[in-house]
Amino acid sequence: MGFREPHELHTRRKGRNIGVGLTLAVFIFIVFGLTVVKVTRGDFEPPRGTQTEGS
Repeated sequence: MGFREPHELHTRRKGRNIGVGLTLAVFIFIVFGLTVVKVTRGDFEPPRGTQTEGS
């Protein structure tokens, strides 16, 4: 008793899912890379001399 041959619809859907997954992975990698670059450059530090002390 073996498995049935997958329907043509499932084959197309699998290919589309792989494409969407790869696109999502690339997008996440780009956002992560930009975040790492911004943090290592120090863009998130407040400008010096503009902080107020106390109230």
